[in-house]
Amino acid sequence: MATLDIRDLHVTVETEDGPKEILKGVDLVIREGETHAIMGPNGSGKSTLAYSIAGHPKYTVTGGSVTLDGVDVLAMSVDERARAGLFLAMQYPVEVPGVSVSNFLRTAKTAIDGEAPKLRTWVKDVNAAMGAMKMDPTFATRSVNEGFSGGEKKRHEILQLELLDPKVAVLDETDSGLDIDALKIVSEGVNRYKEKGDKGVLLITHYTRILRYIKPDFVHVFVDGRIAEEGGSELADRLEAEGYDRFHDDERLSPPL
Repeated sequence: MATLDIRDLHVTVETEDGPKEILKGVDLVIREGETHAIMGPNGSGKSTLAYSIAGHPKYTVTGGSVTLDGVDVLAMSVDERARAGLFLAMQYPVEVPGVSVSNFLRTAKTAIDGEAPKLRTWVKDVNAAMGAMKMDPTFATRSVNEGFSGGEKKRHEILQLELLDPKVAVLDETDSGLDIDALKIVSEGVNRYKEKGDKGVLLITHYTRILRYIKPDFVHVFVDGRIAEEGGSELADRLEAEGYDRFHDDERLSPPL
């Protein structure tokens, strides 16, 4: 059973005034077949958690642990984490001029599997996945994300998710900047991935609209670098109605004695 286990995670980022602690003791377990949604106001640490799991060099883990199937993730390089089965869909996907989408995808698949996919089967899989994501086939020849709209970049992220088939997907505000049609297409792609049954999903979002299409098993509220409250999908509806103000200065945010 694939399990991403985060225990008492503390993370800092370097600022002009020195290190600033962003995550202040996060505990979270994502098991095979589970979908977890993290919601919270800007600056609460949601994206920091995503990038720390992925190994972004901007963030320094100062305490705690992250394991995948019992193996220490923090001891892995970024590419080792990907090969182990972790996937990050970025909030702001980067452009890679000069590298075509098709070459990028096949290179990534080869690196993860340890061998190149059979070309005929791979082309068929890519075309089918692009069709499901309603991406024009010409995108395969274009440079990665170069000149793509916001929605096209997000669809390309989920195209990668479907083809690379990781154990655990961390989706950092995949819904940001999407119109309703693109949101549905992206959500359908995530749900196809989930339907395999043995996958874990960590979905980071500000808003409940994507949760109307991707049903979470658990919702966690992030405030000031900690999980302030946890519940089922009904918690997202409560947040939509009440907002985050009630969490500020709440005694639940105080560190444990």
